[in-house]
Amino acid sequence: MDYLWTPWRYQYMAQAAAGQQPECIFCDAVKRNQDAETLIVHRAKKSFVILNRFPYTSGHVMIVPYAHVAELQLCEPGALAEMMELAQRIESIFRADYKPDGMNLGMNLGRAAGAGVAGHLHLHMLPRWIGDSNFMTVTGETRVHPEELKTTYDRLSKALKA
Repeated sequence: MDYLWTPWRYQYMAQAAAGQQPECIFCDAVKRNQDAETLIVHRAKKSFVILNRFPYTSGHVMIVPYAHVAELQLCEPGALAEMMELAQRIESIFRADYKPDGMNLGMNLGRAAGAGVAGHLHLHMLPRWIGDSNFMTVTGETRVHPEELKTTYDRLSKALKA
């Protein structure tokens, strides 16, 4: 039997088991004001960009409005516009720095739609490469990432400051 170690998940699992997870991971990250630790790579006026702690591919970010709303119709139009402007900037950064073959952008509104954080809408954005869904993902149900989260954080936060 092969073992793949994921020691970074222990803190998440221990907190979840003890009922110590914050009510909203996005609101908690903003309040904590420790961006490197909470993986907020950029703060704008009405929204922010945060790394996905359990990414599908290297570079997987989420663009999140500060307002804790679960539906597009409840989100201020200015925040939605800013989220799209950030998506454009991130697309350019991905194309220049990650050189992907494509990109995924998407929102899962509601638990039935697959939302991991159903109460706070967010836009997933991630670079994709031909072959990144290889046998490890398909048959081994395992993802392989060539880049550590700290490296991704440093790359994206630097690029978004420019």
